Amino acid sequence: MTSAVTITRHGGTGGRTAVAARARQVVKAYGSGETRVVALDTVDVDIARGQFTAIMGPSGSGKSTLMHCLAGLDTVTSGQIYLDDTEITGLKDKKLTQLRRDRIGFIFQAFNLLPTLSALENITLPMDIAGRKPDKGWLAQVVETVGLADRLKHRPGQLSGGQQQRVAVARALAARPEIIFGDEPTGNLDSRAGAEVLGFLRRSVDELGQTIVMVTHDPVAASYADRVLYLADGRIVDEMFKPTADSVLDRMKDFDARGRTS
Repeated sequence: MTSAVTITRHGGTGGRTAVAARARQVVKAYGSGETRVVALDTVDVDIARGQFTAIMGPSGSGKSTLMHCLAGLDTVTSGQIYLDDTEITGLKDKKLTQLRRDRIGFIFQAFNLLPTLSALENITLPMDIAGRKPDKGWLAQVVETVGLADRLKHRPGQLSGGQQQRVAVARALAARPEIIFGDEPTGNLDSRAGAEVLGFLRRSVDELGQTIVMVTHDPVAASYADRVLYLADGRIVDEMFKPTADSVLDRMKDFDARGRTS
């Protein structure tokens, strides 16, 4: 199945300048023979640069697998993944590790902050490890965007869950990656803290020109995105632009109803 995503987002050589990442005929399978399980089934998708894309689908639909493959965290069985014009499928481990470090940001449910470091030290840690000095102007802009200026000297234990996740967001933004991937980034937060973090992600797209891809099961979280991709049985089966929480919920109910009647 070829999704409408490729048709609406890929316009030949001229259109590639607006694409941050793309998958072509991607298959991800586990096992072989009768035990073979296909997690991704011939997926074609383009991720638009400077936009916020949410990926949704029922449990086992392949949404996290797709994100992990796009981010170079997992290998594909066949097909190609590109970051801008760089094909990452087939890269040696060392090159892939360097690419993830230099060009991709990550935000996960677990904040993954070091408790002995201050908020600022956690934010700059990946660049410190890579031996790179942060751009002071950009770092100040990121800190202002996520509202942490008065918390930079605090350690994680002195911060709320929402503030810790904002540190994680700032850490992902600080190195100026080409694209940021978030796997249920508000999954461990209450609704208020989650709304704060999602608002900061939205602002990073609008004000900083960031590209974000987020896996979520939450219609409210998806409503912050420019576009929602829906996966089922390892395939992209639908997409929605300018989503609202209600429109996302209605679409998900449609999928649930189809699943019960199929």
